[in-house]
Amino acid sequence: IGDHGIMTCEQARNIAQRWLLEVSQGKDPSGEKQEVRQTPILKELAEKYMKEHAPHKKLSSCKEDQRLWNQFILATLGSLKVSSIERSDIAKLHHSLQHLPTTANRVRSLLSKALNLAELWGYRPNHSNPCLHIKKYSETKRERFLSQDEIAKLMGVLDEEERGNTNPWPLHAIRLLLITGCRLNEILTLKWEEVDLKNQCLRLRDSKTGKKLIYLSTIAIELLKHIPQEVGNPFVICGGKEGAHLINLQKPWRRIREKVGLEDVRLHDLRHTFASIAASNGLSLPIIGALLGHKQTQTTARYAHLIGQPLLEASEKISGKIMEKTKNA
Repeated sequence: IGDHGIMTCEQARNIAQRWLLEVSQGKDPSGEKQEVRQTPILKELAEKYMKEHAPHKKLSSCKEDQRLWNQFILATLGSLKVSSIERSDIAKLHHSLQHLPTTANRVRSLLSKALNLAELWGYRPNHSNPCLHIKKYSETKRERFLSQDEIAKLMGVLDEEERGNTNPWPLHAIRLLLITGCRLNEILTLKWEEVDLKNQCLRLRDSKTGKKLIYLSTIAIELLKHIPQEVGNPFVICGGKEGAHLINLQKPWRRIREKVGLEDVRLHDLRHTFASIAASNGLSLPIIGALLGHKQTQTTARYAHLIGQPLLEASEKISGKIMEKTKNA
């Protein structure tokens, strides 16, 4: 049971009585003791998750998972036995991140997936996931669209920067983000072999939602023709290292947006602006979703309220024409 001196005779007697009771009930205390001993701690489960499950995800998602493990989860729960983690442990961690609702929800989702896998791998009983019934925090969807005046100012500053011999690659990237509605990583990792000028499209092989076709306007095509192709570099937006693409657009963007007076605008808001202009000009949600590469209709639904304005204007025109005919009758 244990070494004399570490455990008292009374403690050993109590354990022995409990084991006798378990044996009489058909249980195997020695087997259960061995099973508990072999159950990994959460840190070991995280390592197995990153080694065996994460490689099936996109590289950016793998990096985000690793960041969440390291920054928010393992310091608090890493030493706990996977089999002993309870709902109260998850709830306490989730509550500690309430000031970061999006992060808190991602941490919960990551733990839920890892603990589902723990059941699959035999570390926990089936249907025992402690993340169940941990309610997600509501996340406020941030909406910031550039006005026509702001777009004009931004384009003017980009032209001014280019004339001033500034590094041109961030400028090309920002223009393409606004004109195509693409995601940041789709533009930064875009290769010339994916650019099909003849058929006016980009044939992306590895976007966030898998293979994707982006249709190009004549303005987007002119922008691409304006970008020089670097010998030996397959990427449209070249980086500082030979044969590499630009990695970080945030630093030049912060400088440019400050110059324009758009300190509250993120790079992703350029994509929102593309979609908002499409909605405000009467394009349907399915068309907007197709342009943005959304696979889920609810993702595009955030722009639904913008579609009402052109419909309202159309209704005003029609009713005006009707009344005009009535007055002339």
